[in-house]
Amino acid sequence: MPHATASARVPEPDLLQAYLAWLKASGRAVRCYVAPAQRFFAQWPDPQAWASEPLDVRLGTTAGNRLALLNFLLYQGHVRPGYDYLLERKLSVVRRETSTGPFGPELRRFEAAANAVGYGHRTRIGSASEVVARLLIQTGRPLDALSEHDFVEFEAAITAREQQHGRVFKHYRQALYEARTVIYHVGGKAEPLPKASTNWRWSWERHLEGVPESLRDPFVRYLECCVGTHARTTVSHMASRLAHFGRLLARLDPDLVSLADLDRQRHIEPFLRDVAGARNHRTGAPLSASERRNRIFLISRMLSGIAEWGWPEAPVRRLIFARDVPRLPRALPRYIPPDADRRLTRELEGSPHRLRADALLLMRATGLRIGELVDLELDCVHEVPGQGAWLKVPLGKLDTERMVPLDDETVAIVDRIVANRSPGRPLRHPRSGRLVEFLLTHQGRRISVYTLRDELAYAAKAAGLGVITPHQLRHTYATALVNAGVSLQVLMQLLGHATAEMSLRYGRLFDATVRADYERALVLAKERLGPVLPPTPMVETIGNWQELPVIKARLAGGYCLRTPAQGACPYANICEHCPNFRSERTFWPILATQRADTEALAADAEARGWGDEAARHRHLIERLDRLMAQDQAS
Repeated sequence: MPHATASARVPEPDLLQAYLAWLKASGRAVRCYVAPAQRFFAQWPDPQAWASEPLDVRLGTTAGNRLALLNFLLYQGHVRPGYDYLLERKLSVVRRETSTGPFGPELRRFEAAANAVGYGHRTRIGSASEVVARLLIQTGRPLDALSEHDFVEFEAAITAREQQHGRVFKHYRQALYEARTVIYHVGGKAEPLPKASTNWRWSWERHLEGVPESLRDPFVRYLECCVGTHARTTVSHMASRLAHFGRLLARLDPDLVSLADLDRQRHIEPFLRDVAGARNHRTGAPLSASERRNRIFLISRMLSGIAEWGWPEAPVRRLIFARDVPRLPRALPRYIPPDADRRLTRELEGSPHRLRADALLLMRATGLRIGELVDLELDCVHEVPGQGAWLKVPLGKLDTERMVPLDDETVAIVDRIVANRSPGRPLRHPRSGRLVEFLLTHQGRRISVYTLRDELAYAAKAAGLGVITPHQLRHTYATALVNAGVSLQVLMQLLGHATAEMSLRYGRLFDATVRADYERALVLAKERLGPVLPPTPMVETIGNWQELPVIKARLAGGYCLRTPAQGACPYANICEHCPNFRSERTFWPILATQRADTEALAADAEARGWGDEAARHRHLIERLDRLMAQDQAS
């Protein structure tokens, strides 16, 4: 598509005839449009000269029968009126009136590409008419010839219009965001922009508003030094903590002009008291121990750093000591109990948002961190002859890669993700800058961690659970491995831990040695002192145990009986549901017996009105059927 330049433009008499032919083809009466068009060409023989008039003049001519003429000039590529004019005009009939012009094929191409990457009909039409048509009219170039400069100009025009009208035009900005993505995937030169948090775009000075200039300058210099060794988000959090410290110093000592004048008694001790009593500005709750620790630790590191670097603003003596930094509580990993884990898994398996739900199921099955999950690449599954499938986990929190073994069910999850992901060109990696085909893409962009968090919250609510975080899926994965007896070395490898101490936290959850010693000591105490704990009320096992009025479960070496008041055991039949559980034909008699008993238990539970217990038994029957069917197929 050539530029609509003055040298290539049709001479005025021919342009008038082309306009009249265009009107006739559209079914409009020609006679009433002739005189207005002649007057327009008499005033502006070169239509592009009209585009140089002030905006109010251009808008003033857009009335009456001249509107059809201006639409013809715009939609047929004879004039480039400027984005200020295009944003003030409503191009409501642009798709219809460009169908026979030079822009029609490009608009249809855009809509087809938008459909391919997953945008709905309303979004496709809105982006085409609000942004793409205006870009084509103003530039006169096809989609794959649009550059970064074109999008910058369009966004600047939106900003200027917002300032003029005193309000934000979100629909234009959203349409520009969507159009840019689609145009990139049809060969455009401008890459998609990530939806970054607003404060990432703030300058350090904006983060440090309220801090005296004499203190703000060294703070900014320190943050700039940290940019080279820390992620942008980390430095952003550091800036916010420095701002708290700087504003407190301004209140404590308005005459303080340099960090070199800091005093332990006048400045640091009040700062420590302020941190101890600080509250979250959004929720009003006290700060967490980790945030209090980070605030104090940051100031300590900054003062030590500028002293080592020889800055003149450095204090002459050390002001913050190790005992000033609060200890972090050693909390156990927050794993999801087995019964809640099964309910959450069922909700994710039934979710209509297949791509997001399958991503969370993959995270649960492999123990990935959420940042590692969104960074997975399309070729992340590797088949090793004789050793099955392995998942290559990219560089993550600790800047290390690792390989995690996959079973057939997890490979099937990856296959579903590949089938539902958005196709398109590779996207630029935010850290390395290289072009990558990511596994989790939707509507031409990577799925964000916030989208996955929202999907998990929705599934947890539907499952009747409380707040579930993505990292709890990782804790649940690790806890299941510990319960299955995996070694510390293997656990470290699977989780990508750099030290044994990180993995030992899971070993503190269920220590078999602790349990054995406890039971041995309890038996000895009962022999010497009598029962130290009240016995669990049980029903005598007289006759057929399956007919007893208690909650029952069939186990490999016997059976379990619990009173209804005790509720269902969350660990019942946990091995049969584990992804690592395998069986073979030699165990069919045992599985068949277990299935028959479970069928009887399900019927008994239904007769007693125990719906949850009956559903648990039915779920086990389905699992046993799948195990025997898989073995038969192999």
